[in-house]
Amino acid sequence: MLRKFIKPSLALLLLTGLGACGYSPGHRALTGGVIGAGGGAILGSATGLGAGTGALIGAGVGAGTGAATAR
Repeated sequence: MLRKFIKPSLALLLLTGLGACGYSPGHRALTGGVIGAGGGAILGSATGLGAGTGALIGAGVGAGTGAATAR
């Protein structure tokens, strides 16, 4: 069971670092949302929550985090 979470968690961790890339808050929100959606879909599929639900949650969190970060 633990093996199911290692690769998606590692991928999400690596992609999270890219969430603050961008020159404006809007651009960071967009990139954060896209990265969060991808990571959320992966984790949602691995946990049984569902890829769509995971993508929606991840996109919201990623966009919020990207918009809130400074340059």
